[in-house]
Amino acid sequence: MSVGGPGALPAGERSLRQRVPDASQGPGPMPARLVDALDVDLGRLVSHALSGARSARGAGVGTELAQLRAYAPGDDPRHVDAAASARTATLQVRVHVPERALTSWLVLDLSPSMAFGTGLRLKSDVAHGAALVLARVGLRRAGSVGVVAFGVADVPGGVRVLPPRGAKPGLVAVRKLLDGGVAPDSDAGLARGTLADAAAHVLALARLPGLIVVISDFRDQQGWERALGALRLRHAVVALEVSDPAEAVLPRLGRLALVDPESGLVVRADTAGRRLGERFAAPESERREALSRELRRLGIRHVCLSTAEDWLAALGRGLR
Repeated sequence: MSVGGPGALPAGERSLRQRVPDASQGPGPMPARLVDALDVDLGRLVSHALSGARSARGAGVGTELAQLRAYAPGDDPRHVDAAASARTATLQVRVHVPERALTSWLVLDLSPSMAFGTGLRLKSDVAHGAALVLARVGLRRAGSVGVVAFGVADVPGGVRVLPPRGAKPGLVAVRKLLDGGVAPDSDAGLARGTLADAAAHVLALARLPGLIVVISDFRDQQGWERALGALRLRHAVVALEVSDPAEAVLPRLGRLALVDPESGLVVRADTAGRRLGERFAAPESERREALSRELRRLGIRHVCLSTAEDWLAALGRGLR
């Protein structure tokens, strides 16, 4: 939940607004050495998860020999194999297996609940920083990156898809999507795309084994287990859960008016009592434990990122 407008608070009710950043703080510094280390950690994770299932198709430029064949006009003379040509008395050309290029998919949560944070930055800042770093890493070694964003209401189905692109066009497309920010708060209960919808899109689009990274707070998301479980059968899947400390512990600030950014529901409560804090913390703890247990059951790497810490270092520790 987030805080309602200050004009809507009756006398005597306090607001958390002074603790919530007024605007996006940005993802913060992303040192190149940490990004390079993340590249190594992610490469190990993918190699372990896919374990040889990432077969290359066709023939092309590479280092592994596929076959030798007779020279044909138009072939690159640099690919002529001298030893085979001398042995057969005809020009022989080396045909290589193309290098294995990894396709990465970012499943990004753009729902209004991501625009909240009482720590160093908003949850959306952490999510966008993680998406940008993973996009950079995914584009290395001739890779490509696609994005499936959910939680928006301005596109049919509430899911926006960016097809995989390589090199600079891929990074520009990801940056442009991230610069658009999250969906605005809604008081009309508009239908928005869910994580289950986004996972179903990736399941239909990602035909070759690759890397799937889900970046979300996983709040109010239902029915995603089947689709993510199906993705895990063919891909390396990582779940990045973005959270804020105030979502787990209700601060004792007296009377508050809280607004759910997803539905617009207003809740008024007196937070001075200890019992309300316990009733608030218990279901949140159960939700987090259930999420962790379900991801572990599906064999999906679960990494927790917080708005109150160095998210890039936490990402590296989680992948390592």
